[in-house]
Amino acid sequence: MHMASPGLRLDAGPVDYILIALYFVFVLGIGLIARRQVSSSVDFFLSGRSLPAWITGLAFISANLGATEIMGMSANGAQIGMATFHYYWIGAIPAMLFLAVVMMPFYYGSGVRSVPEFMYRRFGATAHLVNAISFAVAQVLIAGINLYLLATIVNTLFGWNIWVSTIIAAVIVLSYITLGGLSAAIYNEVLQFFVIVAALLPLTLIAMHKIGGWSGLSHKLHGLEAQHFYAHDPMTSWPGQGLTGFSSSFLSILGIVFGLGFVLSFGYWTTNFVEVQRAMVSKNMNSARRAPIIGTFPKMFIPFIIIIPGMAAAGLGAFAGDSKPDYNNALLFLMRDLLPNGLLGVAIAGMLAAFMAGMAANISAFNTVFTYDIWQSYVKKDRSDQYYLSIGRVATIAATAIAVLTSYFASQYSNVMSYLQTLFGFFNAPLFATFILGMFWKRMTATAGWVGLVSGTLGAVVVGVLSKDALGGASIGVLNLSGQGASFVCAGAAFVIDIVVSVAVSLVTVPKPDSELRGLVKSVTPKADHDEGEVAHWWLSPVKLAGVSLVMVVILNVVFH
Repeated sequence: MHMASPGLRLDAGPVDYILIALYFVFVLGIGLIARRQVSSSVDFFLSGRSLPAWITGLAFISANLGATEIMGMSANGAQIGMATFHYYWIGAIPAMLFLAVVMMPFYYGSGVRSVPEFMYRRFGATAHLVNAISFAVAQVLIAGINLYLLATIVNTLFGWNIWVSTIIAAVIVLSYITLGGLSAAIYNEVLQFFVIVAALLPLTLIAMHKIGGWSGLSHKLHGLEAQHFYAHDPMTSWPGQGLTGFSSSFLSILGIVFGLGFVLSFGYWTTNFVEVQRAMVSKNMNSARRAPIIGTFPKMFIPFIIIIPGMAAAGLGAFAGDSKPDYNNALLFLMRDLLPNGLLGVAIAGMLAAFMAGMAANISAFNTVFTYDIWQSYVKKDRSDQYYLSIGRVATIAATAIAVLTSYFASQYSNVMSYLQTLFGFFNAPLFATFILGMFWKRMTATAGWVGLVSGTLGAVVVGVLSKDALGGASIGVLNLSGQGASFVCAGAAFVIDIVVSVAVSLVTVPKPDSELRGLVKSVTPKADHDEGEVAHWWLSPVKLAGVSLVMVVILNVVFH
C-alpha cells in the first residue's frame, strides 16, 4: 500500500489534538452507553426498532457521508467540476424519495430484518444466498475504501506508517460497533453528521473568500480549462462529459440519466442494506417512510460543502505542476493551507467522523447480513439468541480485519469514486433490477430471481474488465470507456441483462401463487396493509413531504445547470 502524497502534513497544534481527543471520548462513550441497551440480537442488529424519524433520517445520510463521499466527491469536484452535482440531484434525491414512498412499506411492513431476507421471502433460498454473499463481499470492499482514506488522515496527521495508521483506524471503529451494535453506530452517525458540517462549512467559506467568491472560482477554473487541465467546462453541469468521459453529448446525458440517475442511484438507495437498515430501525411505518425523505433535505445541500471546496482546491493551485494529481487529497490541501489551529482540529475531527461513519455503516450492515442471512440460515440454525449475538460480534471483528486487506485495492486509485461506482455497478444495479421486477410483476419466478441476479452481475463484471481504467490494473481496455462513465455503462448492462434474463426464465418456470406474494408484490397487496391513517400535520405525511423535497431539488437543478 502506498500513500498518495508523502509530502502532505497537517501542522496541528495542542489545541487541535485536544479537540480530536475530546471527539474520540464522545465516540467511545456513546458505544459504552449503547452497550447497556443491548440485551438481544434485535437490539444489536436493529436497535430494537425504537428510533424516531429524525434520528434515523440523519443517520440515513450520515451513513452515506463517509470517506468515499467526502474524499471521492471533493476529488470529483477538483477533477471534473460542477458535473459532480449530478451524483446528488440526479443520482440520489429521486431514488431516496422512491424508497420512502414506494418501497419502504414493503420492507417495513413485511417485518424482515434485512434486504436479503426480503429476497428470501420473494424468491426463495438460492436467490437469498446469492444476494447475501454478494452484499457481504461488497461491504468489505467498500469498508476497505473508507478505511484506507481514514488511515490516510491518520498518516497525514501523525506521519505514521500507512499500515500502522490503517490498523489503528480499524481498531477505533471496531471498538464502538462491537460494544453497542447498530445503536452505537447510529447515534455516532448523528453526532458525526453535525461534526462533519461544523468541519466543512468553515473550510468552504474560507476557501471561497480566498478565491474571490463564485466569480473568482469561475475565473480560476476557466483559466485552468484554457491550460487543458479540464477537457470540458468545469462550471457547467450539462451535458456532463467531464463526468462520463463520453465524446457524444447525447450519450453523456443518457449515461447520466439512465446509468447514474436510474440504475446506479435506485440500485444503491433502494436495495443497499447499509441505507435501508437505518430506516428499518424506525419506531413505526410512518417514521420508516419519512426517514429517507428527511435525509433528502440535508443531502441536497451537502454538495456545496464537499464539491465546491474540491473545485476551490484546484483553483487555488493545489495540483499545480503535478503530472499525476492526487485528487483524493483536495480537502487535505485546503485544510493545510487555509485553516488556523483550533479550526484545523475541528476539521480533522470532522474528516475522522466521516470516515468512521462510512466504515461503521458498512461493518454494521455486514454483521447483520452475515449473522441472519448466511450463518443462521445455512450454517447453524435454531441456536439461542445469545449465540447469534456472539456471532455478530465475531463477524464484526472478521469484517474489520478483511477491510484492512481490501483497503489495498482502494490505494491504487487517484480518485476512489471511480472504483466505488464500479463496485456499485457490479453489486447494486443487478439487485435493483431483480427487486423492481419482482416487486411489480407477480409472474416473476424464484428461479428467475437468482439466475437474473447472477447474469446481471457477470455482465457488469465483463464490461468492467473490458473497459479502460474501470478496474485499474485489472482492466483489459478493449472498450474505450474510462473513469465513471464506464461504471454507468456497467450498471446499465447489468440492469438490462438482468431484466431480459429474468423475463425469459420466468416465462418457462412456475411462479408462486398469489397467496404467498401478499406484502411482497404490489398488485396482490391490499392497500389497507400499508395504510397509515390520517396524520396531524402535512410534514408527517410521507407523500406531501416528498413532494416538497422534489420541488426543491428541481429548482436546484434549474439554477445550477
